[in-house]
Amino acid sequence: QVQLVESGGGLVQAGGSLRLSCTASGRAFSGYAMGWFRQVPGKERKLVAAISWSGRMTSYEDSVKGRFTISRDNAKNTVNLQMNSLKPEDTAVYSCAASRSGGIPTTTGNYVYWGQGTQVTVSS
Repeated sequence: QVQLVESGGGLVQAGGSLRLSCTASGRAFSGYAMGWFRQVPGKERKLVAAISWSGRMTSYEDSVKGRFTISRDNAKNTVNLQMNSLKPEDTAVYSCAASRSGGIPTTTGNYVYWGQGTQVTVSS
């Protein structure tokens, strides 16, 4: 079992930055690929960024490439999402998730542990 807790959400103006953190407890964090998802009301949850267990491989959804950076620190059991140049359309609940799959899982069903989520609101 892995427990995930997100932090760092909030309200920011367009063009601003936020850094989300996800802290894991429980089983060996380093054995899991991690992903950040976001969801807005009435829409499906969408993978924004993912990182392999080693941190060597990352993947981003097209709309956030060049603006968001995912990173992890296995010694501290954390995965972060640095979000720059934020836009109103980035407004969503952001959740981190853990996957036992190798590489960079891109399918929601591959993720088995989920955090509660943190709200990010970008004002225009």
